Amino acid sequence: MSRNSRESLRCAPVSETAEKQSYDFRTIEAKWLPFWVQDGTFVVDPADERPQKYVCDMFPYPSGDLHMGHAEAFAIGDVAARYARLRGYNVLHPIGWDSFGLPAENAAIKNNAHPAEWTYTNIETQAASFKRYGISADWSTRLHTSDPEYYRWTQWLFLKFYEQGLAYRKDSPVNWCPSCQTVLANEQVVGEGVCDRCGTPVTKKALNQWYFKITDYADRLLDDMDQLKGAWPERVLAMQRNWIGRSEGAHVDFPVEGGHTVTVFTTRPDTIFGATFFVVAADADLAAQLVTEEQRAALEEYREQLKSVSEIERQSADRKKTGVFLGVHATNPATGAKMPVYATDYVLADYGTGAVMGVPGQDQRDWEFAKAFDLPIVRTVQPPAEFEGEAFTGEGPAINSANSEISLDGLEVEEAKARIIDWLESKGAGRATTNYRLRDWLLSRQRFWGAPIPVIHCPDCGEVPVPEDQLPVQLPTEAKGEDLRPKGKSPLAGLNDWVTVDCPACGATATRDTDTMDTFVDSSWYYLRYVDPKNTQAPFDVEKVNARLPVDQYVGGVEHAILHLLYSRFFTKVLYDMGLVNFTEPFKALMNQGQVLNGGKAMSKSLGNGVDLAEQMDEYGVDAVRLTMVFASPPADDVDWADVSPAASQKFLGRAWRLAQDVTSAPGTDPAAGAAGLRAITHRTIADAQSLLDDQKYNVVIARIMELVNAARKEIDSGAGAGDPAVREAAEVTAQILSLVAPYTAEDMWQMLGHDPSVANSAWPAYEESLLVEDTVTAVVQVKGKLRDKLEVPADISAEDLEAQALALPKIQRYIEEDGGVRKVIVRAPKLVNVVTG
Repeated sequence: MSRNSRESLRCAPVSETAEKQSYDFRTIEAKWLPFWVQDGTFVVDPADERPQKYVCDMFPYPSGDLHMGHAEAFAIGDVAARYARLRGYNVLHPIGWDSFGLPAENAAIKNNAHPAEWTYTNIETQAASFKRYGISADWSTRLHTSDPEYYRWTQWLFLKFYEQGLAYRKDSPVNWCPSCQTVLANEQVVGEGVCDRCGTPVTKKALNQWYFKITDYADRLLDDMDQLKGAWPERVLAMQRNWIGRSEGAHVDFPVEGGHTVTVFTTRPDTIFGATFFVVAADADLAAQLVTEEQRAALEEYREQLKSVSEIERQSADRKKTGVFLGVHATNPATGAKMPVYATDYVLADYGTGAVMGVPGQDQRDWEFAKAFDLPIVRTVQPPAEFEGEAFTGEGPAINSANSEISLDGLEVEEAKARIIDWLESKGAGRATTNYRLRDWLLSRQRFWGAPIPVIHCPDCGEVPVPEDQLPVQLPTEAKGEDLRPKGKSPLAGLNDWVTVDCPACGATATRDTDTMDTFVDSSWYYLRYVDPKNTQAPFDVEKVNARLPVDQYVGGVEHAILHLLYSRFFTKVLYDMGLVNFTEPFKALMNQGQVLNGGKAMSKSLGNGVDLAEQMDEYGVDAVRLTMVFASPPADDVDWADVSPAASQKFLGRAWRLAQDVTSAPGTDPAAGAAGLRAITHRTIADAQSLLDDQKYNVVIARIMELVNAARKEIDSGAGAGDPAVREAAEVTAQILSLVAPYTAEDMWQMLGHDPSVANSAWPAYEESLLVEDTVTAVVQVKGKLRDKLEVPADISAEDLEAQALALPKIQRYIEEDGGVRKVIVRAPKLVNVVTG
């Protein structure tokens, strides 16, 4: 911004004789938005040596314009960023877009266009709305994951994982969405086994797919959560613990007819004496290996039936137990008994070894299977006397657990587990082990609009990584419409000119890998790129990243508790092991925002209860919408738009703005000579706001500011006048704290008060301890719990004096007399007296 432009935005305070203006949010927005953009108010200065703070919002997907959910999330994140700036930090608050994904591809198919057209048009729409919304973002950090300059480094990171043995391919049954025509990770199958994108029931399909070996980091992903306790919501940590699902137990070897030995994992090896049958996952290779020729047709028929059943359905406790006998028996190593072997759907192929010993006395699913197939049930833990009719899953002394060499009878669970594991190890039939529910991250997608996997398949050399100097492997720019329609494989597979390439190793004709990466790969490292977004030599400068990260405050929805956050933590640990970062957790603190509802229901077009953010801003102003969002509830709670009033917020903002307009004392006037009562309220507001902001109780901060504005207005109207230095002090503090949620109004107030813009670059106001001491307080006097009168009393009044003054009040004496005298007096000095009568 030019010097003259800046000078034009400086002014002296409004004088008592100046013509008063009315609050017009449209004029104010039109005035200050260009200033912030041209001035670069929120651009990080590399020479700024103040302590650093990194506030990062989970970046948006560009599906149309911003909606009410964005309005809440980014208002909350902006409070954190602006507060840190006022507290004297050099704040990085970046912005970008998670711009690969299915919606863009589907829109391109529908409109016979390239996905980039839809994507970048929507990005520009959202960018304009973000700027209008007054977000204090550093726009020089802007990135889009669909830019070749970005996904070049996504591909580079993939190759680094590949070099470390953390990216690999394997054949496996995978989740397949028939509508989206692509593979889904387990985390993307939701509800009753449907695709999280389109709601179509998910089926199973055998494919060769790429995986990241996240299971190698299972222990660290669990144990490092100790770093996050108290700084992340406990429910998010619990969700991740449950998803990783570490279980201590044993691997037990079972001989199976036909010369096979099958290993199972069990958390309760002490119950092995109750194992009466053996089950394997029907879709596992193991089932096909064990089945006899006589039973093979039955197995194939059963497997075909399961292709339309999702893993979630298979794991449902209410699902009827089904299976098929494989024609062979296993031998229980503890009892020597022969156990029939079945293929079933309630065992999953990629959990443990895909095989389970059936212990119906101690496992409800096994109980139901045994009942369905008329199999023996042997209890190995003593249930309570009154217990009957189902599996007993509790703890108790072991029973029926003995052979000629060992007995567990009478032992409690932990001791019984330790003894049987020792015995199994001595026999070479088992060993202690740890298992995880977590499975490797399936990252292949059979879609166009994603980062191509940078591998070439050569008939002679096999898998050949694309050389780094040939990155990025760019998506074809000419593909559009029907070229993108999935046909059971990636659309890229049909683009022969793109697919066919010379092998980098031997020069023979080869083919590119035609799968693209899951978009969660893109979002697993973007917070690192923000620090160095224009780097053309590396994904980021190591020194810059280590100086700025971990992220101090991360803000986003709890719906990302598992997928995005777990994957980001995994990426960070891999990069730490590679020496590219010096920290093991990416986000020091996490704040989740709630949903924005309407009438108790999530907003949706189908329900007809959507609220258009742009229309709300047009009608009430940006600041009123932001203020309403923040004031409605604590950040993590839901906001019901039907229960709030942006009109009331607008009215309050006008009242605050007029307060600054009314001030007539000069900037820098010593407030010490001002009204003592108002000064006390101002300084308590500063102290309270500081504490509340640190505790993320943003909504209560707004309440404190409203009280301060009312107190200042009362002081003016009482006759002290707008020239009172205490009124100026209150107005300045109002502008500074209000700037966190209502930046346009606050900026205009700051200018009217005679200060140079921007209020965002002022300092958090200091409070005087001496003004926090309350000389008097209002004591409430109740009779039988009902408010009957009040008293203004010294803050240090004794309980005896407070009781005496309360009982002397005429109103209280009358109630005492009418109710039959005093029975008891409860005193909580200095604020409460409750008289119990009768």
